[in-house]
Amino acid sequence: MSAWIKMLSDDEADAELRDALALARTPHGTVDNVMRVHSLRPGSLRGHVMLYRAALHDEANTLPPWLQETISAYVSILNRCDYSLANHWANARHLMGDDFDADAVEQSLRARRPEAVFAGRELALLEYAAKLTLTPGDMAQADVETLRAQGLDDGEILEANQIVCYFNYVNRCLNGLGVTTDGDIVGYYAGEDD
Repeated sequence: MSAWIKMLSDDEADAELRDALALARTPHGTVDNVMRVHSLRPGSLRGHVMLYRAALHDEANTLPPWLQETISAYVSILNRCDYSLANHWANARHLMGDDFDADAVEQSLRARRPEAVFAGRELALLEYAAKLTLTPGDMAQADVETLRAQGLDDGEILEANQIVCYFNYVNRCLNGLGVTTDGDIVGYYAGEDD
């Protein structure tokens, strides 16, 4: 079983759901369980797809893709969401290429010690992500000022905020419905030639 609730297959889909599933198809031509879990409510599925794409795949985003995926993975670690972590850490690792020691990065994130690997703006973003994830009621204007002091502009701060917020949403969706990666192709870049 891939979730604790019923997920409709392509064969069970009516016209409305078929349209929503078409929107959710991955580059591999499949619909991941993170999206298929919405199959009983196609409107929710469409909304989720649009939110996901705006947070991580909007052409206007300027944060490096590897950093977007690293923030995603870190929030998923903090929320203990194995599903999102499996997918987005695979993406981060792929996008880091040879520029990073990905094993050291992963170890530092799992230990909740990003300062062991990161500094400057990247560290500030990861610290912001942790605070917004773990103690959202403690956020203050000073948290945004810290990011500005590291050279991030307001658009980049908004991008990071939306990634953190999206992963807090999706981690709770996945954990709350028991969604697994069974049957999924893990990682957006899975199977790509380097």
